[in-house]
Formats: sequence, structure tokens, C-alpha cells
Amino acid sequence: MQSVTVGKLLMTIPVANQLGEGVQWDGARESIWWTDILSAVIYQFHLPSKTLTSFPMPHRVGSFGLTIDPNELIVAFDIGIARYHLKHKSIKWLAKPEAHLAGNRFNDGRTDRQGRFWAGTMVEVRQSSSQSAALYSIDIEGHCQQHISQLQISNGLCWSPDGKTMYHADSPSHTLFQYDFNTLTGKVSNKRVFATTPESFFPDGAEVDAHGCVWNAHWGGGQVVRYRADGSVDLTLRLPVTNPTSVAFGGRDLDLLIITSAKHALTVEQLADEPEAGNVFIFQLEHIHGLGSLYCQINANLYANADILS
Repeated sequence: MQSVTVGKLLMTIPVANQLGEGVQWDGARESIWWTDILSAVIYQFHLPSKTLTSFPMPHRVGSFGLTIDPNELIVAFDIGIARYHLKHKSIKWLAKPEAHLAGNRFNDGRTDRQGRFWAGTMVEVRQSSSQSAALYSIDIEGHCQQHISQLQISNGLCWSPDGKTMYHADSPSHTLFQYDFNTLTGKVSNKRVFATTPESFFPDGAEVDAHGCVWNAHWGGGQVVRYRADGSVDLTLRLPVTNPTSVAFGGRDLDLLIITSAKHALTVEQLADEPEAGNVFIFQLEHIHGLGSLYCQINANLYANADILS
């Protein structure tokens, strides 16, 4: 494998997010999208014009996916998964699988290479010692299915270039796992350890590059790590913030590394030392690029009059 390096910091988007997350590249519109979970806002940054647009949301957004309709997103709001129309500001619920679990909310999510949207939950406020979270998917017909249970903070979701391996983390475990992934059915199997993080570093958002290497943001560790396909560390990118949260590849040549971060959970002293906490960072990559944009293929004609389906 050719030597890969992270080049210079090209620019910083000074948004000072409380909890920036879920960053992704929209090649069709040459835009970077992400959410600030705690502020209930989705952002779109048009890279050629350097124009930032914000979309206030009706609920906090754990994660979201782009769809084949440029005006519609599939969104894992804190309380459930829905289709959301950016112009009409209309919401059509698809599933609220944990409506009965007070204290849980949706968190990290991604679209797989077959067009399904996946999102996991987290235990935000513990109500009982047995409380746990899970990982779900929404297929092209809008059906919701649970795949992994007994989680605390679902994170780090991404797929290998051929789509046959899924990566996922339960952040408090300090472990990135990998699974065999059935591209036809969306079933996961053969769970095994892929990589582990130091005790004070927590695996957060992740993405896979064209070589099949996994890039993972280490919450609490101030770094993004590139793991080879065998789980060994290839490179470590140190950042000027303690809590990087998610990564994506973007730009016309998919040779930019885009990283969100968070101010949330930092002390007053840390905030004073980290004036860029909560910003979005864009680095130039050398000898590597990402994979193309993924769009959720959910049928826009389904559930046109739906209220709540859970």
C-alpha cells in the first residue's frame, strides 16, 4: 500500500458547535453536511462558494442521511427516525422503536452501500441498571429492524468498500468491532474485535477510505486514527481539540478529510485552551481518497400520509 499522509489544514469552518456530528459529503451539491446534536440544527456548507446554511430542526438530530430527493433527508431524531422535507419543514415518522425507553436517544448513523439507513441509540439518562441501547436499520420500503442490542452508546458505523464488512463501536467499551455483512439482507454476523482505544479515548464517528482503511475519531483523545484492514494503526492525526466526533471524505476528488468536533463536556479551562473546539476542520490528503457519496434509497412514495409507524 502506498504511503498515505495527511497534508496541511486547508480551512476551518468556525461554527463552535456544542456537539458537531454526522459529517458527510454530498457530491451532487458539492456540500458538506453535519449536525449539531444539542442545538437541533443541520448545517450545509457549499464548498466552492464557502457558503454556510443552517436548518433548524424540530427535534435534536443524532444522525441523518441524504436521499435521492435533494429536498428530503432521512433523520434519526432523538425520539425516532423520520423523513424530513427541508423546504416544507414537514416530518413523516417511520419508526420510534425506543419510545418506551425514557432516557434513550438516537445517536450515530450512516447509509450503507445498498441504500439502507442505519442508526443506533444511546443511553443518555440512565433510568435503570438494565437500560441499554441498540442498532437499527430502515430499508428501502421503510421497514425498521433491530440488529444489535445491549449497547450503551452506538457509534463508529461504516462499511468496507465492497460492503461485505460492517464496522461498529459501543463507545464505552473502547472497542471497534467488525461484522460480516450480508449485502442482500442487511444481516450482520461473526462479531469480532477490530481495534481498541486507550482507556481515556472513546471511538466515535468513522469512515472507510478507498483502500479499505478505517478512519476513526477518538473522543477525549484529540486525534483521528487510520486503521489498516487488519486493525493495526497506520497513522494518527493530532488535532487542536479534545473531542473530535466524526469524519468524512469530500471534495471533487474525494481527497479532503473533514472532521467535526464538540465543545460539550469540556471544562472552562479546556475551553479557554481550545478556542477551536466545536469547529469543522478540512485537511488535504495525499495519496488517498474516499469513496463516493451514499444516498438513502427509501421510496419517497411510501408512507406519504404516515403519522407514526413504530
